Parts: sequence; C-alpha cells; structure tokens
Amino acid sequence: MKQRVAALLREQFDRDVVLEKPKDRSFGHFATPVAFSLAKELRKSPMIIAEELASSFGEDAMFSAVESVKGYINLRLSESFLDEYASWALANEAEFGSINADEKILLEFVSANPTGPLHIGHARGAVYGDTLLRLGRKLGFDITAEYYVNDAGSQIDLLGHSIQLEGRASILNEEVEYPESFYRGEYMSALAKEAAEVFGTEIFHDESRQKELALWAKDKVMEVIVSDLADANIHFDTFVSESSLYDDWDRVMTKMGEGIYTLEDKIWLRSSEHDDEKDRVVVREDGRPTYLAGDIVYHNQKFERGYHHHINIWGADHHGYIPRVKAATEFLGHDSKKLEVQLSQMVSLLKDGEPYKMSKRAGNVILMSDIVDEIGADALRFIFASKKSDTPLEFDVNELKKEDSSNPIYYINYAHARIQTILSKSELSIEEIMKSDLKGLNEDGDALLFEALLLPEVIEDAFVSRQVQKMPEYLKSLAARLHKFYYDYRIIGKADEAKLLKLFLVVALSLRTGLSMLGITAKDRM
Repeated sequence: MKQRVAALLREQFDRDVVLEKPKDRSFGHFATPVAFSLAKELRKSPMIIAEELASSFGEDAMFSAVESVKGYINLRLSESFLDEYASWALANEAEFGSINADEKILLEFVSANPTGPLHIGHARGAVYGDTLLRLGRKLGFDITAEYYVNDAGSQIDLLGHSIQLEGRASILNEEVEYPESFYRGEYMSALAKEAAEVFGTEIFHDESRQKELALWAKDKVMEVIVSDLADANIHFDTFVSESSLYDDWDRVMTKMGEGIYTLEDKIWLRSSEHDDEKDRVVVREDGRPTYLAGDIVYHNQKFERGYHHHINIWGADHHGYIPRVKAATEFLGHDSKKLEVQLSQMVSLLKDGEPYKMSKRAGNVILMSDIVDEIGADALRFIFASKKSDTPLEFDVNELKKEDSSNPIYYINYAHARIQTILSKSELSIEEIMKSDLKGLNEDGDALLFEALLLPEVIEDAFVSRQVQKMPEYLKSLAARLHKFYYDYRIIGKADEAKLLKLFLVVALSLRTGLSMLGITAKDRM
C-alpha cells in the first residue's frame, strides 16, 4: 500500500518522497513533508508549495482527499482503493508483503561452539536471525542462512579431554582431578557412555586419540544443536566447518599482503589502521592460529562467493571483535561496508519472580531445549523477538503459560481463532463474502482495515531497520483493535455481515502472515 502511494507521488513530483503515518488519523492515512525539501529549490514558502501540490492532484482514484496543512500534504486513501487492495491481498496471499527485492545476502547466525547444547543466549540470536531471514525472504531477498562450525582450536581439544575425564570418572569409577576449565553436565556423561560403546573404554586413557574423540563428539553435539534448532522451527541452508578452511590458509595470508606482519615470532594483523584500538595476533609464537585467523579465512571465502551483502549476528560480547574482522576484509581487498554485524544481548529468565534454575544437563547454563519444553517454541520465539536484540531481555516463563490477554502470543492467536469461529457461524459462503466491497465502513472499521493492510510496510521496516520487534508490536496492536471491534459491533445477522466478514478475512490474513514471519503458525481454534 505504502509502496503504491510512494510510486504515484514519485511520478507526480518526479522525485522520491518521504511518507509518514500521522498520529492523528483525522489528518489522513499518510502525510508527506515534500514541500519543505522543495522550499529552497523553488524559493517559496513550504505552505504555498504544499497548497499548489495538493491542488495538482485533481480527482485521483487513489485518494478521497489531498489537503495541505502547515506545509504538509495529507493524503486520505479512497474507499475504492482500499477495497481493491484488500481484494488483491486476499486473492494473492503469497505475494502480500513482497517487494521483489533483487539482492543476495549471506546471513550467518548462532554459530555456537559445538561443545555443548544451545543455551538461552544462543537461542536469542537464533530467533533474531531466523526472524530476520523470514522477513527478508518474504520481501524477496535471496538469503542464505549459514552456521559457522567452530571445530578447530582449543575448545575442541578441551572437548576431547573433558570426555576422557568424564569417562574415567563416571564409567571407570576412577578418582579424577578436574582442571578449572572443562565441559561438564549430564550431556557429557551421555557422550562418554556412547563413546565407550563406539571406541571402547581404553580411549579414555589414550591421549593420542583425544583429537579423534573430540571430532566424533563434536559431530554428536552438532546433531543435538541442529535438533534443538529444528524444535524451534529454525533451519540452516549451509554449514561451514572452520577446520576445512585452513587448506586455504597460505593463499589468504599472501592475499593479506601488507595487512599482516611478523613481530616477536608472532603474525599480527594491522587492525589499528582500520579503527581497532591496537593490532591483533593472528598466529601465536608456537605456530597455532588464533580464533581471528579462522575468521579471516572464513570471511574471505564469504566475500568470494559473490553475495551483495553479509550479515553476521554475534553475541554482545563480540562487540570489540568487529573492527578487527572489518580490517581484515579491507586488507583482503573487499568492501567492509558490505559486512554488517548485529549484536544479540543475553537473556535473564525468571519463574514466578525467582531466577530460573540452571540445567543439570548443561552444568551451568539454562538450555534452549528446556525453555522450549516448558513454554513451547511459539512462546519462546515470540518473546525473544519482542525486544531489540541489542538490549537485555528479562521475562518470567510462567507469564507465557497464561491463557489470557496478559500473554501476548495467546492474545494474538485468539484474535485469529476468533475470526475463524465467526466465519464458521455465518451462513454466507466465502465466495459471497469475497464479492462484497469494503466501502462504507464506519470509522473503527476503516481504522481496522488500514492497520491490517499496513503489514507489508511493517515487514519492510522491520527488515530494513533490523528491528524485528516491530512485528510483535504490530501484531499485538492489530489483535487489540480486532478484539475491540468484535466487542463493540455485532456482525452475524447484520445487513453488512458480508462486508464485515471480508474485513475480518483481511485482518486474519495479516495476523497469519505476521505470525509466520516469527516462525509461528496461527491457530484456528483455541
């Protein structure tokens, strides 16, 4: 809808025009301050320009009124346009909300170390990334969802060592002195037990096979991670293994050129030349690459795959890591402006106002799978998408179990189910309802229709701004308006029953489509 208005104004004024939604609906559906931007060019008062532009529209079928108010041009959409657009949306559900964007994007998210199950911090980035993916794909962007598997480095060595210790303790019943840093929890006991069945218990004492054990365990943990993500309706197109990248190490280091140098038997990245506070070590004095080294090779590979844009979703603790990776992309000859990093903050959980207990299975964290089991994937996805990803999130899991208006996902689903119930009570066929027109709605009906038809703008705004919380906010607002309309007006048996049911079909379409952007299937019955 907004795109159609913007296209018409672009043609009318021969330039792109900013469109705003007035807070006071009496001013119209949209307003534009274009007269202010023309004032200097035309050397006229914005109010005079606005009056001239408003009068130039004549009787356009898209608008019932075009008025100038204090330099702004207020636009009220015509009933015939709204009816035509609503009918098109109902007949073209798959296209409703798309803009046919022509851009290839590589979206990397989660990328948690394959050393244990996902915790709620990972879950927040996972939900944010998958919601962004759904919004972008709905708009028409060609987006690949990728998971970077950190299967090289000290964390993998530690995984193998931890399983050996766990095997000695829980299976061989030996006294074990655990180091300060190791992986623990019931999942480690399960891995050790399965390892004994696969390799035999002698592997728990064979240091030469620690790497073999670690790589086997890494694959097992990845199976758990992929399963936990699937339970939350999150899926990836590609997985890239860090360990597979080092075959390209020499070529990439040569490509870095003057971007790296050797000092004190270490190889350094000149990241201080690109907004980093200091240069960073890429290879240690003993020849072992740092975590940054793998990311340099990985990002070079990313850019060489031909995407127009790259989005990384990282934990907030990676904030200081951004300049060094961007510096590396510049030294590799790529445009670091095409690399965008979004940060995801941690989550605090409560249960009846008290801190949620840590998981025994993980040792010292709250598992994503535990929360999905407790409140369901829909509730988890909704609440994790309901606040800006770079701000802390705290919620009480028991609040999301309530079946009343205090639970937003219940409230929105109930709005969709309520519409289906009303439709089932009507004696009118869908064909009769669709043939009716939406002209002559009262003020509340007009407001409900307009808000339902705003869904495409919300999808685009949420994706472009990377603020996915705008979708839950919109859905809560639309559901509230639907519930109020239902309580205020009788529908079944009224003379305009068909018209009102068509209005409700449009609302249901937007609720259903909006929920699908959050990875949630709308409920028809509650």
